[in-house]
Amino acid sequence: MPGLKEVKDAAQRIAGVASRTPLVESPALSRRTGKQVYLKLECFQPIKVFKIRGAYNKISRLSEESVVAASSGNHGIAVAYSSHLLGKKATVVVPETAVREKLDAIQGFGAEVVKAGTLSSEREVKGRELARANGSAFVHPFDDPEVIAGQGTCGLEIAEQLSEFDSVLVPVGGGGLISGISISIKAMKPETKVFGVEPMGAPKLSAALKARDIVTIPSPHSMADGLLPSRMGELTFAACIRNVDGVFTATEDEILGATKCMANEARIIAEPSGAAPLAPLLFHPRDVPGKRVVVVVSGGNISQALLMQILA
Repeated sequence: MPGLKEVKDAAQRIAGVASRTPLVESPALSRRTGKQVYLKLECFQPIKVFKIRGAYNKISRLSEESVVAASSGNHGIAVAYSSHLLGKKATVVVPETAVREKLDAIQGFGAEVVKAGTLSSEREVKGRELARANGSAFVHPFDDPEVIAGQGTCGLEIAEQLSEFDSVLVPVGGGGLISGISISIKAMKPETKVFGVEPMGAPKLSAALKARDIVTIPSPHSMADGLLPSRMGELTFAACIRNVDGVFTATEDEILGATKCMANEARIIAEPSGAAPLAPLLFHPRDVPGKRVVVVVSGGNISQALLMQILA
């Protein structure tokens, strides 16, 4: 399990590649929720998603000249972009249902795309198979200490950018982002509460915390395609058991409402996975403890069709 030292080392390693993203209060959301709402805008990364932090931290330390990743889209974009910068060959295994704009971005950075099934488990099996066959390094999207340390730089920045805050709301897919953020926040501001937010159709962290063990969700589903891994990783589960104070589940209507509110009121374009942490504040504000709340807007790679629907 990485600690604060590894996160700080990762921050030096990714400097100049990943952006130190803004952390700003949203007056509109503060009025709407009755709390002081601060947005950590990972949608302002060069590839519009936080995944660049962990992917570059991992790939920059590999000796292999080629890498393979399995991704619903955003991790694949980060691996393709990082590999392009580092002069490595990348192959990304994506679901048959991958968002077209994310596929275009992956291929735009020179990576080869392979489609396999619809579940994260199917993609990982195919990705590991390709990595073995080609002698490539497999870059896991979340269950890797260097990936987690890279994502933890987001939490490091939050603690440095805002002197006082009560809670942090983080979207949960496989748990890499919330693991990294919780490691940093609990080390630097141990009194702060860290909460995950996940779709009701993919409640892998809720189920794991309740069972005190990793639980596999048979058929995860949600418009928040970046939050659909069927289970936590070994490392991410351990980090969440240790550091995460609770988890909220959001309905599809709540996630869509949060995405629309982010665009129409906060004037921030976020994909559903990135807007999901706003849902508890909008629909259940009394359940979110504290007055000053940080919402991690993890990404902005929204499909054009959904964006047009929201703006209309």
